[in-house]
Amino acid sequence: MRIVLLGLPGSGKGTQAEALARVWGSVHISTGDIFRQAVSEGSDLGRKVEEILSRGDLVPDVLTSAIVRARLHRADCRDGFVLDGFPRTVPQAIALDAMLQEAGVMLDAVVQLDVAADVVIERLAGRRVCSVCGATYHLRTNPPPAEGRCARCGGSVVARPDDSEEAQQRRIAVYQAATAPLVTFYESQGRLVRVDAVGTVAVVSERVRRAVEREEARS
Repeated sequence: MRIVLLGLPGSGKGTQAEALARVWGSVHISTGDIFRQAVSEGSDLGRKVEEILSRGDLVPDVLTSAIVRARLHRADCRDGFVLDGFPRTVPQAIALDAMLQEAGVMLDAVVQLDVAADVVIERLAGRRVCSVCGATYHLRTNPPPAEGRCARCGGSVVARPDDSEEAQQRRIAVYQAATAPLVTFYESQGRLVRVDAVGTVAVVSERVRRAVEREEARS
């Protein structure tokens, strides 16, 4: 399967991408993870990305598209992928189509995870991530171990700087201005599938799986 997940920041794209990649035997590609790795490495790119993300802004299209292109060329993408965080703008979507056309493949579906903004803000306020491996926790629904260490790798579990309330509002505004037009873009091509993303991880994953399979059968 070759899937793109769309939705507000905090709509569950990363969590669902991991779950669905396991179901379909695909690879989960997160631009957020790629950017955070660059930040942790302290490279020139990392410092530029850190400044951009701390403001809640989007990394420029050209830079993001180049990073994704390099990632899609890796061998583990041959059997499919679930893209989380890309594309985020119409120019990025056009760039993705060009990448896939070059490779002689196409997307199976574009899934919009529908969640209200107030629900997203509540989710992000309680989100915590591992500073080492990027595993995601939530103080209410999936708390990290009491000692504040990641259950997966033992890294320190912290709040992301871009999960502050001010950054949340900024990210939602940026999404609505730059990313929401993707819904219209993909709807006009008949490739968009909408899924109610309020519920447990397992319930939402099942909704997505069924929606994608219906879309695949229809096409």
